[in-house]
Amino acid sequence: MMSDADPQIYLASRSPRRRELLTQIGVRFAVVEAEVDETCRPGEHPEDYVLRVALEKARQAHAALPAGDSRPVLGADTTVVVGEHILGKPTTLEDCLAMMQSLSGRSHRVLTAVALIAPDGERTDLSESRVTFRSLTQDECLRYWLTGEPQDKAGGYGIQGLGALFIAGLNGSYSGVMGLPLFETGRLLGQAGIELIPNTAVRASVPIAQVPTETTP
Repeated sequence: MMSDADPQIYLASRSPRRRELLTQIGVRFAVVEAEVDETCRPGEHPEDYVLRVALEKARQAHAALPAGDSRPVLGADTTVVVGEHILGKPTTLEDCLAMMQSLSGRSHRVLTAVALIAPDGERTDLSESRVTFRSLTQDECLRYWLTGEPQDKAGGYGIQGLGALFIAGLNGSYSGVMGLPLFETGRLLGQAGIELIPNTAVRASVPIAQVPTETTP
């Protein structure tokens, strides 16, 4: 377990991208690693799959907490879907080339689920984005694999890295494609009572003008 001085939550992920995104919105967190079986079950829809895996990660990390620690645990999972086919993380050059060619010149969906376990129960949310790739050459795909970037990425690419060069369009959440949708994450944390914008922000030195109430003549 990697600890923050005073964490508000625990993050059930080793992903540096998720850590970066949580830091971006000012969340203090500690990491609890969770290893779950990410195999898709027969007949399981992509939305059900990604929600299940995110929740299993959060549950496993929650079970590892010291007794009496009631801080929320956040889990997340991302999957890339072409048609109804889920693309995992490429482990070989052949995997990567096949994935990149299936994405080339077409649109696909990126689903990222977030799950939060808090003292008042479990919550989940789902972000769906549509990403369009330009046409890719075999040589580009090979050179991209050799950079090392695709190897731990769902679908074999990273939007925050060199993979951005392939993306002709995005309809949805950039942070969701990156691995942690901040809108949905913020909503879950807010429902668990975690304020992300400090109260001091509304105590400005310049008073907020009162908007006159409309009256009927």
